[in-house]
Amino acid sequence: MPRSDEAESFFYAVYRAIQEIPHGKVTSYGHIAKLIGTPQRPRQVGVCLKHLSSDPTSRFHNGNVPWQRVINSKGIISPRGHPSGATNQAQVLRGEGVTVNTGSLGELMIDLGEFGWFPRQLPSEVAAGLPPLDDSEDEGEE
Repeated sequence: MPRSDEAESFFYAVYRAIQEIPHGKVTSYGHIAKLIGTPQRPRQVGVCLKHLSSDPTSRFHNGNVPWQRVINSKGIISPRGHPSGATNQAQVLRGEGVTVNTGSLGELMIDLGEFGWFPRQLPSEVAAGLPPLDDSEDEGEE
């Protein structure tokens, strides 16, 4: 089923934001949602990644969008539909120099203090001189 223009714009915003995550760093689904102005939509960020094309002729695909750099807010690689999905993601991250540990329940974990990337604004927006999106913490300010 074709996507609406609004959905297409959201997918592209997610993919463009993920492309800005530096090599060897990770961020959360929620932080990507916040950076693109939709902090209430972290699950939809995950949906976008689930539908990331593997076709290298697509505008955005798994070769130009570093999908592996997005994990959950607890620093855990989220399970995938495929049993080896989290293991594959961990392997790719290790190849970038990210340390991935195994927790007591077998979960694959990353130290967000060391490898986390949580800028207030996307680097491309800073370079363009755009002001940061309003944060909910700034509500009383004008």
